[in-house]
Amino acid sequence: NVPSSRRFTLLKSNASEVGRLNASHLVYGTMTKTDMAIYRLRETYAEIKNTFNVRPFVLSSLHPNVGQAIEVISGYWKRGYSCAIDGFVPHLREDEYTWDDSIRYSLPGCNVIGGTSGSPVVASGTRTVIGVNNTINENNRQCSINNPCEIDAGGNITHRWNVGYAQQTYWLYTCLNATNDLDLNMTGCLLAH
Repeated sequence: NVPSSRRFTLLKSNASEVGRLNASHLVYGTMTKTDMAIYRLRETYAEIKNTFNVRPFVLSSLHPNVGQAIEVISGYWKRGYSCAIDGFVPHLREDEYTWDDSIRYSLPGCNVIGGTSGSPVVASGTRTVIGVNNTINENNRQCSINNPCEIDAGGNITHRWNVGYAQQTYWLYTCLNATNDLDLNMTGCLLAH
């Protein structure tokens, strides 16, 4: 909960720029268990809709399923990738970071590239975000920067060259109190605290 003056470019569904949004605070950020940053905007959803005629995506409160059709929507590259969820990785390690229950993309389709990190992963045909794109194994190496490796429940380490991954967003709902404020002390909260 620290002040932030970060600015964001708002895009329409055709990838054209319609305006800029301004953060007031970084509400939460972590690279522990998941890779996530949550910002509070100065503008409300109602103001965004009235000013720019753009509706926000909705974050899913449910764990997605293997085989679910998804789209990774890159605002930076102004393009999308379509594939399915190939599976869930108990522990995904990249250099010193380890993330839990990561989404693994099927191939071909979601051959994401540098610059797509932070892109929403949307359930196909909806406006529902189920994850945030965060990494891909770029150089066929294991457990290093830009080369994540998978660690299964038995501790076995493998890597999959050119495969991309995302972090789930439903975790946020496990940490919301009765007034929808983020409370990391909530029983059952999955976010690191």
